[in-house]
Amino acid sequence: MRTTVGIIGAGPAGLLLARLLHNAGIDSVVLESRDRAYVERRQRAGILEQGTADVLRAAGAGERMDREGLRHDGIELRFDRTRHRVDFPALTGGRSVMVYAQTEVCKDLIALQLREGGPLLFEAEALAVEDAGTDTPRIRFRHEGREDVLECSYVVGCDGFWGVARKAIPAGLAQVFERTYPFGWLGILADVPPSHDELVYARHERGFALLSMRSPAVSRLYLQVPDGTDPGAWDDEEIWDELERRFETADDWYLRRGPITQKTVTPMRSYVHEPMRHGRLFLAGDAAHIVPPTGAKGLNLAAGDVVTFARALVHQRETGSPELLDAYSRTCLRRVWQAERFSYDMTTLLHRAPGATAFEDRLQLARLERIASSRAAETDLAEGYTGFPFG
Repeated sequence: MRTTVGIIGAGPAGLLLARLLHNAGIDSVVLESRDRAYVERRQRAGILEQGTADVLRAAGAGERMDREGLRHDGIELRFDRTRHRVDFPALTGGRSVMVYAQTEVCKDLIALQLREGGPLLFEAEALAVEDAGTDTPRIRFRHEGREDVLECSYVVGCDGFWGVARKAIPAGLAQVFERTYPFGWLGILADVPPSHDELVYARHERGFALLSMRSPAVSRLYLQVPDGTDPGAWDDEEIWDELERRFETADDWYLRRGPITQKTVTPMRSYVHEPMRHGRLFLAGDAAHIVPPTGAKGLNLAAGDVVTFARALVHQRETGSPELLDAYSRTCLRRVWQAERFSYDMTTLLHRAPGATAFEDRLQLARLERIASSRAAETDLAEGYTGFPFG
């Protein structure tokens, strides 16, 4: 089996890359270890930056997003029982974000790939990337009970932190930067309309809380909890009571309650692997970097990676120059580190660390008050949240 670009992983990064390559007339094969049903129901990110939404539209994958997604022109910050709205378009020259779940992005891209694109093989487990440092890399994989080899001109690893792609980069060439946080997010899905029409980020002395949504009828909410928390240790009323405490305001706002249909705990970490390229192997998304979810950057960083790769490959085909492919890692990492910085700033701004002192508490409040009173500080947050330029 042979193709130009072998793509490992049918998450949003791998699927978007396959779509971009198809539109450019470049063939690819996507290998996904899970079945289609799993890919289309795994809950992940839900916020699309302006640039990500624009790329999906340009790729022909934005019709349902524009029909069913929720455009948001701001977020609300809460602290000390006060409320402050950050107006994105007014601060960024018109940019906004789109609430549209990763599951829906994947459904749209899978349907397009199966109807118009190259092979998309589900339950095809990548076992190893071989000869990555040569002009003829290969992906050894298992599909339908037998081993096979996909011969490629290029391999793009969109297979996440635990995938095989990153392991093909020699350890002596790699440098890893990481930070783990002593808390996580207890997340719930609830069958109740959202209690606010935009996301609410709340800093409270008991810990952070986030009010989000998946649709006009389904709310997505999060509580900061100690690392290693068992979601089953919290009953539904305890969760609603704690959310109510942390979202408390001095006005008549109230939190709507409803049946909780899902509880999960998400660990918090920052991770960057350098370089993001070795020979003809390119890493994208969680295979190369992870951000804490506070900044809503994970899916959007992955989209930036594959847009950068697709543009570079088209540039080489049209000009004969490998300049942009050679610069792939440097180009992506500039954006990655800005997103890591933004996500770290948002995390440390809003979460109360275990054992935090009164001095540290007052510094957090001072930072929030600065954002609420300074257009420059508010603009920096709005520009970071709506997204850094691709490429």
